[in-house]
Amino acid sequence: MAAESSKSEIDWTKIREETLQDFTLAALPPTLELPALPHAVTQFVQKAKDPKVTVKELSAIIATDTGLTVELLRHVNSSFMGLRHKAGNVQQALTLLGQRQSKSFVITTGTKAAVRARKSRLINQGAFWNASLQKALFAQEVAGLLKADPMLAFSGALLQDYLLPVVTNELLEAYIQFVDARHEQPVDICEFERGALGWDHATAAASLAHRWHLPDDLVCCILFHHYGLRILAHPELKRSAAAAVALSALLPDQLRQHLNGLDILQKLEQKWGAFSLQDLAETVDRKQEELGLGVRNDFPLARRCRTAASDAAAYNDGTLNKVAVC
Repeated sequence: MAAESSKSEIDWTKIREETLQDFTLAALPPTLELPALPHAVTQFVQKAKDPKVTVKELSAIIATDTGLTVELLRHVNSSFMGLRHKAGNVQQALTLLGQRQSKSFVITTGTKAAVRARKSRLINQGAFWNASLQKALFAQEVAGLLKADPMLAFSGALLQDYLLPVVTNELLEAYIQFVDARHEQPVDICEFERGALGWDHATAAASLAHRWHLPDDLVCCILFHHYGLRILAHPELKRSAAAAVALSALLPDQLRQHLNGLDILQKLEQKWGAFSLQDLAETVDRKQEELGLGVRNDFPLARRCRTAASDAAAYNDGTLNKVAVC
């Protein structure tokens, strides 16, 4: 299996255009106030597209945003990164990370900042980003099994639900209906949204990310994150970072977006010998601890998976029999 690093293998722009087609953010309620990326992030993303851009020019952009500067230096100098040399300023930090990893960090950090600035009456932001980090670390590990891009998988999984705190707050009554009826309706959240709202948060988030000029591969990871196991049958995406993100979306979170997600992942083990849900969960918990974010993980993923393995009823929607896995 060839690695995903070959850009010629997947035409992300074509896939994004074909999937989004005529959808625009105008389909959303006019009263819905969408978040905006910090100006420094927008500038950085645009400038990074220039093949002649220098580290000095990029660092000057980051330096205009104090919060972004602090987060960048904290990240680069963390024990998790394990870098031999410490960064004393933004330019050194970007040099140590490299442009591609720096861009990924700036995008994810900037997007989190934009969403954290908004209040949510339905979602606890701390628990939300803790679950998002679990999904990101999980997707990173799955990408390794698929020989796909682990950095893209991490970023895509971390940001897959970034719009949920905003839309669940602004459209609270609709999402309360989803939460209240969760045990009676096995549909995932996107199916509910399409029925109740006429659109879903994956499509809306991907469209907004495209408006922000984020890379098309990242946009596609967000766009396809609720495809579940269907993505493993997609002719182009089945071994991509987008597939790793879609599998991570089956993990539990506050809203229980997919009622039977863990059950489906456990069934996947029977078809894919290299995929061990418990081993992956334990790796995720260990790496989350190594990050040293100072946030207690009250819901270790490995514990959730053990509980699901012992308590979950048999569940099979027939999808596995249609999927060819590596």
